[in-house]
Amino acid sequence: MKPILILVTMCILGFATMKVEAQYVDIKKVDASTKLYMAKPSYKTPYGETSLDSIKAVIDRVLNYLEETTPTGVVDKNTKAPITDYNKIDKNSIINQGTFSITNYMWGVTYSSMLKAAKITGDDRYKKYVENRFQFLAEVAPYFLAVLPENNNEADPQMRQMLRPQALDDAGAMCTAMIKAKMDNIEFNGQSIMDRYLDFIMNKEYRLKDGIFARNRPQKNTIWLDDMFMGVPVIAYMGRLTGETKYYDEAIKQVLLFADRMFIPEKGLYRHGWVEAMNPHPSFHWGRANGWALLAKVEVLDAIPEGYPGREKVLALLQAHIKGLSALQSSEGLWHQLLDRNDSYLETSASAIYVYCMAKSINEGWIDLLAYGSQTMLGWHGVTTKVNERGEIEGTCVGTGMAFDPAFYYFRPVNIAAGHGYGPVIYAGAEVYRLLQNYTAKMNDSGLIFYKEKIKTDAPIFYLEEDGIKVHH
Repeated sequence: MKPILILVTMCILGFATMKVEAQYVDIKKVDASTKLYMAKPSYKTPYGETSLDSIKAVIDRVLNYLEETTPTGVVDKNTKAPITDYNKIDKNSIINQGTFSITNYMWGVTYSSMLKAAKITGDDRYKKYVENRFQFLAEVAPYFLAVLPENNNEADPQMRQMLRPQALDDAGAMCTAMIKAKMDNIEFNGQSIMDRYLDFIMNKEYRLKDGIFARNRPQKNTIWLDDMFMGVPVIAYMGRLTGETKYYDEAIKQVLLFADRMFIPEKGLYRHGWVEAMNPHPSFHWGRANGWALLAKVEVLDAIPEGYPGREKVLALLQAHIKGLSALQSSEGLWHQLLDRNDSYLETSASAIYVYCMAKSINEGWIDLLAYGSQTMLGWHGVTTKVNERGEIEGTCVGTGMAFDPAFYYFRPVNIAAGHGYGPVIYAGAEVYRLLQNYTAKMNDSGLIFYKEKIKTDAPIFYLEEDGIKVHH
């Protein structure tokens, strides 16, 4: 091996009070402890620095895949023949069935994530994806509404969800994405669709006496953590869109009601479900449900202006939740299906939501960069290992009900056709991209370290090289 020079400063040797000139020494002549810096760990996931280009390449693969697998168009459900004259839409007509539905809550998240990616990266393809599908849905909606059967079970499920919502899952995430598209000046004739969504959320969704969103399954008067996301951000964004503060008040009220029943302060985690008649309440900390709760708080904080009464309580909950989640991150950067049970599998969609929310919170100044920056990047590295070359996202848990035993969660299948992971991965990539635009991250002897300024620091920086280590001060 050729001689390797190491730049050594006295602060590295521990004599920080002595001022000496840097000196170069031959690696063969230094002690064993110095040579240990050359050791290269066998990380299961990528570790260390990354680039804007590499982040963009990952989310571009996802976009390319979704452009291919979520077509627009109307077809006859029996013959699959395309229907281009929408006047001919009848009870046998359906939206062209790609790999994923383009009207469910998973795609509401995906649309919102693409609007975010377009803003941050400047790539208009993400915005066009949303624009094309919203314009299509708004165009065909009146024709489907005219023939939508009274028995919703016979209707095209994609159009039934949009035109006759029956649950928060049908309405909240899609309406939020439409509000964001409207605020981004995307033109589509979707006001009547948004009005139906909002009417269901505000006036028809089942609630308990104190007003919290609830369901009557699997038991009467049951609260699902999922509904904190499915119903609350849309209310906050309606406040931002209209300027009516009643929406802000309702959104904050809902967040606090959910936290009162479901947040476990000593763990910094939420339970998945709460059942009025049970004692004690089930306390399984499902990963994606905690993701929905975290994302709901981020959305509410993003929509409601600083200084608005009650907003600081939402921020405190966000900070406590991130603190609890950060303690449970695995060595691979991902989080477990049941967060506090390390023998449950590592799950992608929840992990991607956490990475997005942590990066977003750092960028907005809601949490500390130095405390959470490197964990956020570790999480992103873990998420990237789940995006295959085609752009499919692996390791995502399929849809999951609220349950009363751990085995139900442990053995939920994962599948690339589970649409829950695609929006969160694009969200995470976009916000991590923004994080690296805002701050500098470099490797040193403590791993990946973030700097609030563009490498104006007195700290030593260690650069790993193929043949050894160069220490630069």
